[in-house]
Amino acid sequence: TQERPKPLLPLRGQALIDFPLQALAAAGVREVVVNLGYRGEQIRRHLGDGSRDGVRIAYSEEGDPPLETGGGIFHALPLLGGGTFIVVNADVYTDYPMAQLVRRARELPAAVLAHLVLVPNPPQHPRGDFALQDGRVANGGSQCHTFSGLSVHRPELFAGCKPGRFPMLPLWRAAAERGQLTGELFEGTWSDVGTPERLEQLERQMPPSAPRSS
Repeated sequence: TQERPKPLLPLRGQALIDFPLQALAAAGVREVVVNLGYRGEQIRRHLGDGSRDGVRIAYSEEGDPPLETGGGIFHALPLLGGGTFIVVNADVYTDYPMAQLVRRARELPAAVLAHLVLVPNPPQHPRGDFALQDGRVANGGSQCHTFSGLSVHRPELFAGCKPGRFPMLPLWRAAAERGQLTGELFEGTWSDVGTPERLEQLERQMPPSAPRSS
């Protein structure tokens, strides 16, 4: 990744970012905002306007220094409209059914500010991030799970935030304390593609039917 951003790493003849984008399009998503940070101009050149994948892409330029996840989403809010929106990390791979995440966004209870998809803890993150208690996310418990990089948010989660660099974790933990954060555990294929070895392992494990570019 010294020469290219992680979402453009090759996987089965595609860039890593192509997989979630195609899955979202197949689930009926048509409007996408792509946040650009490190070497973002390469991502813009690769994706173009999104028409190749059946979506319309608007780009949010994060600038330098990077804003972290929270600051980056907050910066992109003017492009996301005023309603509930989906956030998908472009540097992970999963076969989570995106249509289910779309339903979560449409059916998010009014009192809930966000919904997180969690996964079993991988070896590199054994302690996890959050627990689940009857569909609610808790900051601690007997069994914690790892955040997958897939989530649903309401703009109201960012009330009181200011432009600049900040993480998402404090916002999620505060919402969890108030009972305003729901979640689910996904036990299918997921990888953070955090090392060349994990990328190679994922390449070997992927089924032949994995989506490919046309």
